[in-house]
Amino acid sequence: MRNITTNKITNTVEKLLVDACIDLPTDVKDALCIAKENETEESPRKILDCIIQNAEIAAEKNIPICQDTGITTVFVELGADVLIENGLLNDAIQQGIRQATEKGYLRKSIVADPLQRKNTGDNTPGIIYVFPIQGDKMKITVVPKGGGCENMSKSIMLKPADGREGVKKFIVDTVLNSGGNACPPMVIGVGIGGDFSYAPLLAKKSLVRKIGERNKNPFYSEFEKELFNEINKNGQGAQALGGKTTVLDVFIETAPCHIASLPVSVCINCHAARHKSAFL
Repeated sequence: MRNITTNKITNTVEKLLVDACIDLPTDVKDALCIAKENETEESPRKILDCIIQNAEIAAEKNIPICQDTGITTVFVELGADVLIENGLLNDAIQQGIRQATEKGYLRKSIVADPLQRKNTGDNTPGIIYVFPIQGDKMKITVVPKGGGCENMSKSIMLKPADGREGVKKFIVDTVLNSGGNACPPMVIGVGIGGDFSYAPLLAKKSLVRKIGERNKNPFYSEFEKELFNEINKNGQGAQALGGKTTVLDVFIETAPCHIASLPVSVCINCHAARHKSAFL
């Protein structure tokens, strides 16, 4: 058995969230640079150059990449041989989000009630998912995701008879219909299977994969590449103002499902595809 204190968890979440909002992952930066080099028209090249420069300035000046520092999702892989000391895991994570909000000057974007709309004033509560694993380690992944791209995400319950082509049509239509609202070029997470509640979780969790990291199943690996090409050939491009790169990548995660169901979720992330992880 290995003990991890809530104080250590809080401080880790604080650092991860501040860093995620300031420092774009290297794989995302590289994908944006490649997209810029692939463009032959001046307008999309200029837009991508502005996006890249914005990320560089944020890292240099230690300020958020975007004014919308999002709703914070935290994925925890918790070892069976880990004992959390001095409090509850949920409380420790929420305190980390509060501290990061003040330390990183993050915009306070969370309302306590969806209809009464009173701001909580500290960016809590974040959304927390805990996944049990073997061993005595804990992995924390923090994903701040802006409201614009979140609003363009969709779920549907297709019929099994809709099959692969029905799934493909829903994904492509959802992405292209988002237009410029999700600040393309986007990173697309797709969840297929599970049930009505689990498919969106699969889609969001897939967004922490690195650009170019394919699904281990060859069937879905090929499907990811097909979707990437199908969406990009439409020519919407950066900020939906034209160009070769509308999406930087498409990730698919799957789960078993009921014989009568075919749940599909599309979780759209903007070009500020922010996430950071740490092991404790």
